[in-house]
Amino acid sequence: MSLLQSPLASNNKQSRTVGRGVQSIFLIVFTLLMTNGILARLVYLQIVQGPTLRERAESNRIRLLHKQPERGNIFDHNGKLLATTRYPHSVYLWPMAHKNKDSWSRVGPRLSQILHIPLDEIEKKLEEAKKEPNYSGLVRIKRDLSLDEITALKEYETELDNVEIHTDAVRYYPHGKEFAHVLGYTRELTPEQLQQKRDEGYRLRDVIGQMGVEKAYEDLLRGEWGGQQLEVDGSGRPLRILGQKQAKAGEDLRLTLDADLQMAAAKALGDRNGTIIAMNPHNGAILAMVSHPTFDPNVFSKPKASQKELEEILLGANHPLLNRALRAYPPASTFKIVTTTAGLESGEFSPDTILPTYGYLNFGGTRFNEWNHAGFGPLGFARAIAMSSDTFFYQVGARVGGPTLIEWTRKYGFGKKTGFEFTSEESKGFVPDEAWKRKVWKMPWTVGDSVNMSIGQGALLATPLQVGVMFAVPANGGYRVQPHLLEDNKQAKSWREPVNMKASTVRVLRDGLRKVVSEGTGKALNVPTLPPVAGKTGTAEAWLRHGVKANHAWFGGYAPADKPEILVVAFAEHSGGGGGSVAGPMALQVMESYFHKKYPGKYNKLQGNNSGNHRP
Repeated sequence: MSLLQSPLASNNKQSRTVGRGVQSIFLIVFTLLMTNGILARLVYLQIVQGPTLRERAESNRIRLLHKQPERGNIFDHNGKLLATTRYPHSVYLWPMAHKNKDSWSRVGPRLSQILHIPLDEIEKKLEEAKKEPNYSGLVRIKRDLSLDEITALKEYETELDNVEIHTDAVRYYPHGKEFAHVLGYTRELTPEQLQQKRDEGYRLRDVIGQMGVEKAYEDLLRGEWGGQQLEVDGSGRPLRILGQKQAKAGEDLRLTLDADLQMAAAKALGDRNGTIIAMNPHNGAILAMVSHPTFDPNVFSKPKASQKELEEILLGANHPLLNRALRAYPPASTFKIVTTTAGLESGEFSPDTILPTYGYLNFGGTRFNEWNHAGFGPLGFARAIAMSSDTFFYQVGARVGGPTLIEWTRKYGFGKKTGFEFTSEESKGFVPDEAWKRKVWKMPWTVGDSVNMSIGQGALLATPLQVGVMFAVPANGGYRVQPHLLEDNKQAKSWREPVNMKASTVRVLRDGLRKVVSEGTGKALNVPTLPPVAGKTGTAEAWLRHGVKANHAWFGGYAPADKPEILVVAFAEHSGGGGGSVAGPMALQVMESYFHKKYPGKYNKLQGNNSGNHRP
């Protein structure tokens, strides 16, 4: 050690050497820890997170361009086209189209100018698409391009980056209004429907059946989406097609409808509010079903229907969307079919029973009038049905009592849905009973309730379709059928539930219904242009508003009376007239259309006797 070196200097040097050793060890440990951490992270990323990260990278490189399926066509029983698809041109944008500000500053205003759409509206559609989970396809900006718009887009094609023209599949109804309520319509999903249907594969701006056949058979008509798998660059621009899945078209449907008969029914109903139904009484196949007021379902296929058009349909005072075939009304004297059945099956009356009729009867201190205010003298069941005597059926209803009358009402299918395909649109109607009356009115069932119900009035409500099922029972010999529209609905076609009535009861009903037309209140259909018809008229007391009385008119019947082929129910809502004078002639026109087409030249086309049109 040098003399110039002090002990302090020596000690400092020694301390620095020791510190460097500690630092070295620290650095080695730190390096090992970092290396192990990096290795652990690499293992985690490669092994644990590897599949997820690869999927993310792949999704950034690969895009799916979805292809809309073609909706299935709808045909009538004879193969006539009722609903199909047309293919208008639409303009689309890639969702990332407005990311490049320089490009979008040219594309956006030009597109807005050509399509006559505000720029902020275009940008809003792009933003909405970006919010959709995993959405990577094209965004439709406008549908149903005009020839001028297509020409302009082609003319400026070089400066319209990320803009593409494609054809869309759009629903089209060749016959428009006449089939509106039975076919329904399609429309873009509402935000609420999209939330509910997203798990079923529905997408933004997808369409769905909103009512009628379109809604009932949505799963069959819809088809399956297809598309292309595209490789894109960092900017999201497509480079090449990697794969392709063909869209699967929806199934074509054949209905039980006869298009010619449907048009005849629409013409017969005319501008009256109401409905006409034609049905096969043996298997429930619906041959025609019209309702008025109606609407043009093609309005909902327009790219942008006017506010006035939509308001007239959706908010119209007469409720054009309402299918009156499935809405409940008092069935009036048509219900005397049920009262007759209850009377004969109860054992209180026989097929040979004769009862006097009166101008009115008193029950429980209330006066119940005969419709002609005079009575018809002594009548049996068949003649009472023919003349639609109220006082005859008051006596039947009073004697059998509420429970028995209600039991047979339900056996005929009233108070529950018929099984028809339009489940969400069909009313159950209403059958009042003592439990209901005690709950609502805090009163017991009385003889007056039974009397009122015996002629189809009071709180009793039935849909025209339920009334059709009721008429099918005597027409086919005692069975309830299930009304249906799909030709291949084998279950509905073969469904027949016995009402369990005696053969003698069926004979009385058929005899009485035939007499209605041959000598009673339905003489409007006693014409040489038709085979013998059996049926029943009805006039339901109803009030329109502010105390104004405007009755509903009914006619239900079938022909030929001995071997029925067709059953028709005609209903005029608040017509103010009687069933024989208003609804009967409507049914006449539909039956003539059916028989003149099926048996040309068989029936004399000269107008027959139209006299005898009475109120019931």
